[in-house]
Amino acid sequence: MSYAAAIEQLNTMTPELYQKAGQPRRKFSLDEIRVLLAELGNPQLKFPAILIAGTNGKGSTAATLASILSAAGVRTGLYTSPHLERANERIRIDRSEIADDDFARLFFRVSGTAGQMVKVQKLPQQPSYFEILTALAFLYFAEAGAQIAVLEVGMGGRLDATNVVDPLFSVITDISLDHMEWLGPTITAIAREKAGIMRRNGTLITLPQHAEANQVLGEVATELNVQGVNAARYMPGLLGAEDPYTVHALGAQIEVNSPLKGAHQHRNLALAIASAVELAERHGFPVTAAAIADGIKLTRWPGRLERVRSGGVEWILDVAHNPAGAWALRAGLRSLLGDNSAKVLVFGCLRDKPIAEMAQILFPIFEHVILAPIHSSRAASIDELLAAARATGTKAVAEENVSEALKTAEELAVGSPIVVSGSVYLVGEARSLLLGARQEA
Repeated sequence: MSYAAAIEQLNTMTPELYQKAGQPRRKFSLDEIRVLLAELGNPQLKFPAILIAGTNGKGSTAATLASILSAAGVRTGLYTSPHLERANERIRIDRSEIADDDFARLFFRVSGTAGQMVKVQKLPQQPSYFEILTALAFLYFAEAGAQIAVLEVGMGGRLDATNVVDPLFSVITDISLDHMEWLGPTITAIAREKAGIMRRNGTLITLPQHAEANQVLGEVATELNVQGVNAARYMPGLLGAEDPYTVHALGAQIEVNSPLKGAHQHRNLALAIASAVELAERHGFPVTAAAIADGIKLTRWPGRLERVRSGGVEWILDVAHNPAGAWALRAGLRSLLGDNSAKVLVFGCLRDKPIAEMAQILFPIFEHVILAPIHSSRAASIDELLAAARATGTKAVAEENVSEALKTAEELAVGSPIVVSGSVYLVGEARSLLLGARQEA
C-alpha cells in the first residue's frame, strides 16, 4: 500500500471526523494502546525513553534534548506532535524524519493488526489517530535501533498514549490553561494530569512556575517519592539574558546559542540541558559539554519565532495557540525586532481556544490584522474572529483562504515584517506556501 493511501486512511481517524460520523466521544485510557502494543511485540520496551509533558515549551525542549543526544553520537528517536506540514515530521531518528515507505509499511502493519483485533474483540474499537501514530513511532524506533527515544506527550500526561513507557525520568515544562475541555478548568486540574508521567521512586526535571502547578507537582512527587531536579541553575543570569549566553555544566562553561529565539526559550533550554546532564551523570550516556553546545546550536524546530524570507518580505511564523503562547510571542517580537516592529498579523485559530483573550493580547500591537480560515472542523469561524477583533477596537480584514491572506498581508506590510500566528494549522499551511514560493523564485 502506498504512502498516499496511508495518509488518506490516517486522516479518517481524526477526532473531528469520528464525531461527524456519529461516533461517541472517546474516553482516554491506556488499556487499549497497551493491548495493541502487546500484539505488536511491545516495541516500547526495546529502548529507554524520556517523557516530556507540559502546556507550552515541551516540543522545543524535546527537540533540543534530542539534538544534544544526536550530537553526542547517541542514535536518538524523537516523537512530537502535532506536525506543521507532514505527519512524518512527528517521527525522527537523528534529525531525519521517517521515510514515506517506512511510514506506509508500519502504518498498515499497525492499522491492520488493530483491525483484526477489533474483529476478534480483543479491542473494543479502532485506535485513535494519536494511538496509531504512537504505536508506529515505537515500532520505527525499535526497528531502527534507537538507543533512546525522546517522547513529547500529546495532551495531558496521565492518560496520554506515550505514557505506556517506563521513562528514565520525566520532564514537565510550563503549565497553563489549555485543552480545558479534556484536562479540567483549572491549572490545578491540568497540573495533576501532567503529573501523571511521574513514576514511583523516579526523577522529575522541572522549573519553578505557577504557584498552583508547583503545589500539585510537589504533592505528587512527595507521594511517589520522586527526586526533583531544578533546572534553574541552567538559566541565564540577569546580566546575561541576551543570546548567546553561557552556563556551567559537566565541569565546563557552555555557550548557549540556540536558533530558537525569545526569552521564553531560556526555560526550555534549561530543561533540555538539565536532562542532558542527568543522562550523562546518572544513566551513563556519553553526553559532553561540547555535545550540549553543539546540539543546542543545531536544533531545528520550525514555527517558533521562525524568520522566513519570501518574495522579498520577512515573515515571522509562530504557533502561539493559547494565551501563554501569545504573551511569549508578543515579548519575543519585541526582543527580536526592536524598533523595526511588525505592522501586519495574519491570524486564525480553533474555536475551542480562548479567542477573545488571544485577540486582546496580540491584535492591539499591529496596525493591520488579516483573518484567515484554516482547514479543520474545529476552526473558529470568520464571524467569531471578527467579533474578537471588534472587541479590541481593531479593524480586521477577513480573507477566503490562507493564500489570499498572505497576499493581502504583503500589500499592507510596506517593507515591515509580517507575523503569522494563532494556530499550528495556519502556520503549517502558510509555511508550506511561503517556502514553496521561495523555492520557485
